[in-house]
Amino acid sequence: MLLDSIYSILPDLNKAFFETLYMVAISLGVSLIVGLPLGILLFVTDKGLLFENALIKQTAGILVNLIRSVPFIILLVALLPLTQLITGTTIGPTAASVSLSVAAIPFFARLVETSLREIDKGVIEAAVAVGATPWMIIREVLLPEAKPGIVQAITVTAISLLGYSAMAGIVGGGGIGDFAIRFGYYRYDNTIMITTVILLIVIVQLMQVIGDGVARAVNKR
Repeated sequence: MLLDSIYSILPDLNKAFFETLYMVAISLGVSLIVGLPLGILLFVTDKGLLFENALIKQTAGILVNLIRSVPFIILLVALLPLTQLITGTTIGPTAASVSLSVAAIPFFARLVETSLREIDKGVIEAAVAVGATPWMIIREVLLPEAKPGIVQAITVTAISLLGYSAMAGIVGGGGIGDFAIRFGYYRYDNTIMITTVILLIVIVQLMQVIGDGVARAVNKR
C-alpha cells in the first residue's frame, strides 16, 4: 500500500524535483555573476585595502544588510511586482527565481567577503611590494587564495536556495515545496510529506559532499 502510494506520486514528484533544480540553478547562477563582484567590492573598498572608499563600502554594506534583514517569505511577496515586470507572471519556477536571486546575491556576497578576509594580509602586502596592480592582485592573488572558501560559499548558498525554493511553493512557485503543500499538507497525506522531506535531505547531503570534495580539490595551501 505504501509503495503503491509512492509510485502513484512519482510523475508529479519528478516534475517538482526538476522545477526545484531549475530554480536553484538560475538563482545560483545569478548570485555568482552579481554576488562575487559585490563580495570582492565589499572587501577591497574596506579601510587599508586596495580601493579604500568609505562611501562605497558603507553604501554597498547597507544595501546588502537591508536585503538580508528581510525574511524570505516577506521578500517573496514584496517582489511580486518586480517579478511580474521581469517574467510576465508571478507563479511558476521562473517567477520564483527572481526572488530567489535577489535573496541569494547579498547572502553569497557576504560569504565571499568573509572568505577574502581569511587571506593572510602578508600575501597581499607581498604582491603590492613587487609592484602588482590592484587588478592583478584581485585576479592572481585574492581569488586563487580564497578559492576553497568561495567553493564552500557556493555550496552553502545552493543549500540555502534549496530551502528558500521550498518556501516559494507557498505562492505557487512550483518545485518540491509546492508539491509537498498541495499533495501532502492540504490532503493530510503523511506519505508525501515524509517522501519530500527524505528527498530534500538526500539532495542537501549530495550538495554538501560534492561541495566539500571540490573545495578540497582546489585547496593548494
